[in-house]
Formats: sequence, structure tokens, C-alpha cells
Amino acid sequence: MPEPTAPPASPPKPAPALRADGLTRSFGAVRAVDGVSFVLPEGGSLGIVGESGSGKTTTARIVVGLDRADAGEVLVGGVPRPAAVRGRARRLARAREVQMVFQDPYLSLDPRTSVDAVLRETLRLHFPRRDPAPRVRELLDRVGLGTRAADARPGQLSGGQRQRVAIARALAVEPAVLVLDEAVAALDVSVQAQILNLLTDIREETAIGYLFITHDLGVVRCVTDDVIVMRHGRVVESGATADVLDGPSHPYTRLLMDSVPRPGWDPERIAAARRAL
Repeated sequence: MPEPTAPPASPPKPAPALRADGLTRSFGAVRAVDGVSFVLPEGGSLGIVGESGSGKTTTARIVVGLDRADAGEVLVGGVPRPAAVRGRARRLARAREVQMVFQDPYLSLDPRTSVDAVLRETLRLHFPRRDPAPRVRELLDRVGLGTRAADARPGQLSGGQRQRVAIARALAVEPAVLVLDEAVAALDVSVQAQILNLLTDIREETAIGYLFITHDLGVVRCVTDDVIVMRHGRVVESGATADVLDGPSHPYTRLLMDSVPRPGWDPERIAAARRAL
């Protein structure tokens, strides 16, 4: 009787787009980030939520490379991401891994520079041998602006249009991860919906991973697969977004849910609950 053949080996699972292990960051006696760990799968969307001072923005800055952790490690595609690198080529390569979109794009855009020039400058810096013109048109179409906005300067655009430019500039370098720090908080509700729909479409078309930093639980529910809740620098709860928001287990997460205004909302009771935590 022939020997039974072993089943074929399963292909190895791809490394996550982003992994944080034990990130810690202190400012004097204040531990802003305290042992934070999470995993963002390729093409996934992870939300980090918490009130001001929770450590979520410091965590994002460490991931991007704008701040340095005292301990812990960030990996992109399974490869450790160094806190600092030497040499122009290495710095550019590191920048291409993770890009960030800020709350106010006007502060990160040169008011004297047109949209076309912003995108061309980014492309020439990172891909000097490519003709930037076709890619500029592609990026403008992808973010829903089209070539009509190419000659405009930031001051001639609406807040939503400026955020689309910021997203296009981040996508231009083909990052593995896009970090969005309160990226729709300053926009009108209708414009927020447009930007969130745009980000959903982009994620469906690419393998990019999103890391959303926000205090808005509505945004988290709309655009993330998983969520971690931070308080005083620590992760107090994590899991699938629907599970955490529909059945929060930690008192702080329940407090965040109760803090969302609704009929019968009692701000005094919420304030008392916050003081008791």
C-alpha cells in the first residue's frame, strides 16, 4: 500500500503592514506611551481612540518617525523600522514606508505652491527618473479633484479639497501605511463623509493600511476593522471595532461611548463618572 502523502504546506502568511511592540515614551515624569502594542494587517484599517492626553498622537508620531520611543519597536512589513537613518537615499526610503495626513492640511501645504507643483515636487524627490505628469493626473483623479484643481493654490481651495491634496501627496510615494491624525476632525460633516468614502475606495483599490488616530467614535465605526482604546498612555481595550463599540468591557470605553451626545444625555453624570475612574 502506498505511503499516504502529506498535505501540501500552507503558504506562509504575509507579514503585517505595521506592527508595534511595547512602545514606551516618557516626557520627564509623564509616561505618554506605556507599553503599547498592536498589529495592522496589510490592507487593514486600525483605529486608535482616546481623549486628549491618552497618548494616541504620540504613538502615531513614533510610528511615522517624528518622535523616538524610549523602548519598543516598530516593524513595517516585518522589518524593524529604525528610529533614525543616515544618508539621503535611506531617509527617503524610510519616509516612503509610512506617510501621515494631519488634521489641518493648510499648515503642511506651501500657500505659494500650486497643487500640481506640490505633487511634482514630491514625485521628483522620491522617483527622479519617472515622468511626473501621468502620475500627477492619476493622483488627482484618485482623490476626486481632477486636473481642474492642478493650478490652484491652497488658499483657493476648500478645506475638503486641501485634505484631498494632502492625501494625494501622501499616496504619491506609494506607502505601505497611511497614518491619519484627526484627518477629518476640522471638516464639515458632509465633507467628512466624502473624505471617508474616498479613503474607503482607495483602500479597496490598493493594499495600503490605515492607522486612524481619532476621538470620534463615529469615524472609527465607519472606517476601521479593529480598534484599540488608550488611556493615560496605555491600551485598556482592543478588538474588532464592532465588538468593542457594541459591547465595551472596560469602564473607560463605556465612558467614551456614554460621552457621545444623544437624547437623554447627562453631561454632569458623565463628568462624575470620569472623575471616579
